[in-house]
Amino acid sequence: MVLEMKVPSPGESITEVEIAQWLVADGDWVEKDQAIAEVDSDKATLELPAEASGIITLKADEGDAVAVGDVVCLIDTDAKKPEGAGDSKKEEEAKEAKEAPVKETKKETSKEAPKKESYASGTPSPAAKKILDEKGMAPKEVKGSGRDGRITKNDADNATPSMGTPGSGGRGTERKKLSMLRRKVAERLVAAKNQTAMLTTFNEVDMSPIFELRNEYKEQFKEKHGVGLGFMSFFTLAVVRALDLYPDVNSMIDGDFQIRHDFKDISIAVSGPKGLMVPVIRNAENLTFRGVEAEVKRLALRARDGQITVDEMTGGTFTISNGGVFGSMLSTPIINPPQSGILGMHNIVERAIVRDGAIAIAPVMFVALSYDHRIIDGRESVGFLVAVKEALENPTELLMGNDIKKALEL
Repeated sequence: MVLEMKVPSPGESITEVEIAQWLVADGDWVEKDQAIAEVDSDKATLELPAEASGIITLKADEGDAVAVGDVVCLIDTDAKKPEGAGDSKKEEEAKEAKEAPVKETKKETSKEAPKKESYASGTPSPAAKKILDEKGMAPKEVKGSGRDGRITKNDADNATPSMGTPGSGGRGTERKKLSMLRRKVAERLVAAKNQTAMLTTFNEVDMSPIFELRNEYKEQFKEKHGVGLGFMSFFTLAVVRALDLYPDVNSMIDGDFQIRHDFKDISIAVSGPKGLMVPVIRNAENLTFRGVEAEVKRLALRARDGQITVDEMTGGTFTISNGGVFGSMLSTPIINPPQSGILGMHNIVERAIVRDGAIAIAPVMFVALSYDHRIIDGRESVGFLVAVKEALENPTELLMGNDIKKALEL
């Protein structure tokens, strides 16, 4: 019996996927539930498992766009399993061969040298040749003024290399098709820039109080809960508080209407193997420090391992992006449509600040809020960011209710 494997629907509203990579070769023996391909949708990369054991025949190539429901391969379930099939070493070698990048190298085309008027024409003198070698120039780039067109030392001294003249290093190029996910991200980012009245406001945060809390309680917290006490829980809970104070930031535009949310689904931008992923922490307003840290860790691991689903990246109401983990000092993050605001975190650097009328050294982070000015006014945007700053600089009172151990569930 020959089984036709069709493309399953990765999620609502998705009608087409792209074959990102075949994990098996045509004619291979596959086991039921074995991952045979990676497919890209415009929201995520998913693995395609074999529906039965047998010999596989591929019906689509890598990079092909196929509609949901189309046949992508056949599995002959009556075929006998060949000897040595399932050898993990062979499978690994095949996978590595599939993953090897193909580079297009610019081919050099030989041109027939023009006929010289005489033996000396275009030939540099020994002194001129030394100068040209130091400049990295070929004699054919210089017009000789000497007898019979010979290149003199003066010609070489006055010669200027062309800005378009290639150097002596390698000039290989690589052409790689963008994944469907990356193309969708690009499309959404351009749309966000073109279709929103995006503006960014900035502030700075003295992180000293958070540093002191983490230094004192991080070991107890990790021992008790099995996760670290990071910065994301402080920022997430500070954002939840600020969204309560400024609900317009937790809203979106739908045509001529404004839609306000009474829940806080916080999207967190993380870097995965396929590019930027934005999984969502649902109902962050109901989570404690432990709850936020556990959810951040779970979603980050799933994104890293390529297991994140479309549903886990859909429906956020506000986004937090942490460019500081890569060393970013300051940036203007782009709104994640249809949301109306995104908070950018950056690296923490010791800076001189004024505290109680005196100069002090403190760990300072610059923060940025990009927002859609069509729906959020300057008062709300600046007030929101100031509320975030206040909570981060006074977390014991504003985020923990003056009971640190209770807030951290120690």
